Amino acid sequence: MVPHLTTALSGPLLELERHILEAMPEAEHWFRAQWREHPAPFYASVDLRNAGFKLAPVDTNLFPGGFNNLNPDFLPLGVQAAMSAVEKVCPDARRFLLVPENHTRNTYYLQNVVALQYILRQAGLEVRIGSLLPEITAPTRFDLPTGDHLLLEPVVRRGNQLCLADYEPCAILLNNDLSGGVPEILRGLEQPVIPPLHAGWASRRKSVHFAAYSQVAKEFADLMQFDPWLIDPLFAACGKIDFHERQGEECLAEQVDSLLHRIGEKYREYGIRQQPFVIVKADAGTYGMGIMTVRDGAEVRDLNRKQRNKMAVIKEGQPVSEVIIQEGVYTFEDINGAVAEPVVYMIDHFVVGGFYRVHTGRGQDENLNAPGMSFVPLAFETSCSLPDCRVPPEAAPNRFYAYGVVARLALLAASRELEQTKP
Repeated sequence: MVPHLTTALSGPLLELERHILEAMPEAEHWFRAQWREHPAPFYASVDLRNAGFKLAPVDTNLFPGGFNNLNPDFLPLGVQAAMSAVEKVCPDARRFLLVPENHTRNTYYLQNVVALQYILRQAGLEVRIGSLLPEITAPTRFDLPTGDHLLLEPVVRRGNQLCLADYEPCAILLNNDLSGGVPEILRGLEQPVIPPLHAGWASRRKSVHFAAYSQVAKEFADLMQFDPWLIDPLFAACGKIDFHERQGEECLAEQVDSLLHRIGEKYREYGIRQQPFVIVKADAGTYGMGIMTVRDGAEVRDLNRKQRNKMAVIKEGQPVSEVIIQEGVYTFEDINGAVAEPVVYMIDHFVVGGFYRVHTGRGQDENLNAPGMSFVPLAFETSCSLPDCRVPPEAAPNRFYAYGVVARLALLAASRELEQTKP
């Protein structure tokens, strides 16, 4: 199933895709050199937006939680990539301890944990799941609607080792983004912790990531000889925000207007008639919380109490004090009339599949990571890593290859970001 593209397949983006396809050997050679210098994170997912005139990442998650949404046909890609990733971070590893998020009611997320555990087991590892939840005091089985089940077991600390009662893992794989902070039980471990603790939202900032991405996009665009704006969302950041107390509103409004002006200049340069907009969101965190679409700085001065409350906290009740103001990228893709955006999944530096996030109640200029969203796991009918130069650039394999290229640029930015912010 390939989604219908509502935009005409013409203009700068199609030109860019054609250019990337024609220069594929050079692009792949560049990527190989980059991965030697900047090893990729263990895994990641990247949310993309395709506006027809622009294709750009809008979020990069280093603790991806949707492996259950991937096309099952791509499982061999995931297994091979997992083998490569394990060899790099812990070549002698036999036993992994997978530490998931601290919630058990979200069955979709638990299905993701089961899918990730299966990939790692197929890669030749013994994998058990250790919970940080205090109420998990004994092995606890959860039966899922799919017919699968998983066993959560309480973790214990023995010296500088994280273990289960009868299990001593070689490495700890986090599928927990640490939004609520780094638990003391995870600090100072002798075992490799993957991804590293500073990849969690307790310390990571989106503005730092997108600064690294801007540099990566510029280098790649210089190599390919095109305008980096075509793949790079402009952004600004604003700290010391308190939405409850209405502090920092003026700073935010000024940053919004300044960024809208810069976007407007690019729109005029390319003859784009749509209205520029920005997305204001918490500079740390995920799950689509603390996000709003803004078209004028005056809008952030006039937030009502409900809007301020919505922006004031994110996952696990963490207060928002810093925001990123990001260029809004329209999405002109839809599935059966519902607005859609692609999400690309990677293990090591390999694209292992993807899906479409779909929302029937949201518009082309709105965040789709919100209650009411659904996923179309079979949308990618071909791998994102193998283009077909015998067919036009707009054909599915080639469009998805372009998605894979931009997603890998975001992954490379994440690698550099983690190197720069390493404690």
